[in-house]
Amino acid sequence: MADRKAKQLANSKLQLAEQKPQSTQRVASRESQVSAEYTAAQITVLSGLDPVRKRPGMYIGGTGSEGLHHLVWEVLDNSIDEAMGGFADDILLELLPGSRVAVTDNGRGIPVDKHPQTGTSALEVVMTTLHAGGKFGTGGYKVSGGLHGVGVSVVNALSLYLKAEVFRDGKTHEQEYVRGKASRPVKSSSGAVLPHGTRVEFEPDPNVFKDRTFNRETILDHIRQQAYLTKKTKITLIDRRDQESFTYTFYFEGGIASFVRHLSHGKTALNDPFYVEQEKDGTLVEVSLSYLDDFNEHVYTFANNIYTTEGGTHLTGFRTALTRAINNYAKKIGVVKGNGNGSEESLTGEDVREGLVAIVSVKLREPQFEGQTKAKLGNPEVRTIVDTVLGQSLETYFEEHPTEGRRIIEKCLLSARARIAARAARETVLRKGALEGMTLPGKLADCTEKRPDKSELFIVEGPSAGGSAKQGRDRSFQAILPLRGKILNVERARIDRMLTSEEIKNLVVAMGAGITDSYNPEKIRYHRIIIMTDADVDGAHIRTLLLTLFYRYFQDVIFRGYLYIAQPPLFAIVAGKEKYFAYADEEKEQLLKTLKPPYTVQRFKGLGEMNAEQLWETTMSPNNRILKKVSIEDAAKADEIFSILMGDEVGPRKRFIQTHAKAVKNLDI
Repeated sequence: MADRKAKQLANSKLQLAEQKPQSTQRVASRESQVSAEYTAAQITVLSGLDPVRKRPGMYIGGTGSEGLHHLVWEVLDNSIDEAMGGFADDILLELLPGSRVAVTDNGRGIPVDKHPQTGTSALEVVMTTLHAGGKFGTGGYKVSGGLHGVGVSVVNALSLYLKAEVFRDGKTHEQEYVRGKASRPVKSSSGAVLPHGTRVEFEPDPNVFKDRTFNRETILDHIRQQAYLTKKTKITLIDRRDQESFTYTFYFEGGIASFVRHLSHGKTALNDPFYVEQEKDGTLVEVSLSYLDDFNEHVYTFANNIYTTEGGTHLTGFRTALTRAINNYAKKIGVVKGNGNGSEESLTGEDVREGLVAIVSVKLREPQFEGQTKAKLGNPEVRTIVDTVLGQSLETYFEEHPTEGRRIIEKCLLSARARIAARAARETVLRKGALEGMTLPGKLADCTEKRPDKSELFIVEGPSAGGSAKQGRDRSFQAILPLRGKILNVERARIDRMLTSEEIKNLVVAMGAGITDSYNPEKIRYHRIIIMTDADVDGAHIRTLLLTLFYRYFQDVIFRGYLYIAQPPLFAIVAGKEKYFAYADEEKEQLLKTLKPPYTVQRFKGLGEMNAEQLWETTMSPNNRILKKVSIEDAAKADEIFSILMGDEVGPRKRFIQTHAKAVKNLDI
């Protein structure tokens, strides 16, 4: 509005030169009118916690399930910070009836004395003011996960009700809040439940969150991770929402070494977890690692207990130290001639990370995260600190554990030989793609659209379904790649063997982004890659094999939201001139109740039973189809499940199936 009026005013000034002098008075009047319409009164100032309620997504990421659970993490983080500082060792998280949550710790307790700047209780300041807390300035926390200090005040702003209780000096100090505003001053009384500590109970605001159902498994996974990262701290979850309460307690004496054992469960380890904990230049470094008889890398990095999904300087320092230490030891025992500094005979970073499972955790006073999501640590000094600490510790470890050291070196040498073979296989695949213009005559039916964001690739089970898909598709933007049977299980094969699989080679070339160190996600030719298999056991197995391939070698495709699973119908129902499709038995039964006989029900045993028109209408048409986007909420948990279900060990897979068998509603055999 202001810009448009400014342009109008400018036009008036231009026209003024051609007008008579008496028009000057009218233009001046117009200028006064424009100025009067846009004054300080039009500037909105949001005070206190109003900005949070106005734009909750800016603070917690959204108002769906993820944002709802983020409230829990923010309150829990305050207790974890107390534990990281050595002030608490017992944390209780309770899920209460009425969508309420309470977190109690035996830390120091939030200060309750009058704040020198505001004249009100420090408790009220912390609970009602953004950017207020002990995480700024000096003396509050040496390290903390809640870097921005907005956590508990944001929870207060987005809660219908919040009650804070502080136990200090034999007294209980409490204050209640409604939608972020204190309902009364802090009340103090003699007697306390704990000698010292804090309890925060809150109920999310139904005006902000449509669904206020907290997921117990999601919370369990989160506190398990936090317990691993905060060793010797007991974290208990009690779910009191049902008549019979559920209680689960986590306590890990070994911290991240226990985490490594957990991630190695069901696999053959070459060594007991290596562990180092050392403080250098004000930064605490913890690293634990083990090698598995496995082909994949499992490394997870944390900064102040925050999972840094994109790594950062601590990951760079870890990789540098690991590669150098292993090369130095391999040279010392005479198995390689390289010096670890780029010699052709030295082991590469790729070689020393095959089969590696590791946790890298750093705790520092002022972490610098790249981006709002804190996905990547940016502190440059951390790289050198981690490099130095880990390098020296690994050198000592290899000297004191020669048997384990030699096992690790032999594993890395085997990986190096496989890398050389894989390079030859990969170059063959890429050369084949280049010679054939990135098309596979007779197999890949490409689309005419060349813009990746407008193109989609259907990976289709079997030649019969592939034929129907090719005939029924919209060839302007839909490409079809039929598979012949089941692809290789990449969980049990190195990449050199993997690339001998014709089906996998075809897929790699069709996608156009390369693989392993030649992989470039910017070159992916389709931004919708759709797995379309039969709705039976064989189809589910093929789908799982493909998901394993993408998770292990094209994980970025999943994180970017490019991977989907098509949902073909199970039944076609014809009643008179009308035709209906049902995607599950329950849906079919409900539909039949609304129809009057006579009608016929056709059960599709596979995609190949559909003609081109049916396949387009039910499964491929953007107007009618149902697609499920594949996502990874917890990479460590997904990694564990893939290893259990697709690995060589039968015992863990059997136990997993027995545990989750009751959750399967319909099994089509």
